[in-house]
Amino acid sequence: MTVPSRAPTPIAAASPLFLREDEIRRGIELLYFGYSAMIRGADAILAREGFGRAHHRALYFIARRPGLAVGDLLRLLAITKQSLGRVLNELQGHGLVEQSIGTTDRRQRLLRLTDAGAALEAALFAELEAGMAAAYGEAGQTAVTGFWAVLVGLIPPEDRALVGRLGQA
Repeated sequence: MTVPSRAPTPIAAASPLFLREDEIRRGIELLYFGYSAMIRGADAILAREGFGRAHHRALYFIARRPGLAVGDLLRLLAITKQSLGRVLNELQGHGLVEQSIGTTDRRQRLLRLTDAGAALEAALFAELEAGMAAAYGEAGQTAVTGFWAVLVGLIPPEDRALVGRLGQA
């Protein structure tokens, strides 16, 4: 995938008083507007399919960790069991997600994407990837590392290990 060339956008340096309200509000605004712009293309695909962002998040995390337990997905999404049940029923009804019984704990329900689910998730990811790759390229490695550190700091400490395991097989 090629990333379109963009002229770097001048960014004002954070104030040495970066913990003041104005600086924190600026960070919240940038996070909000950046996320809104990044997710726009994926939202259009979801709307065409009759799905919302909860469906997208479920597809994304199941793709990241095939065999993900329903309980772990519930923790990752931080939604009610009822909401997750509705989302999973809709995804299963459309043939995008399949469920199996755990091998060591038969009460466990493990989730995987079907081929159709993987194709939809890949299309959604492609929409996100283009914007992230361009922004990462513009910011540079040091800024990306700092951005990741801030985002990890936003995750409750008790959830960091679960999030950290997402990319592990």
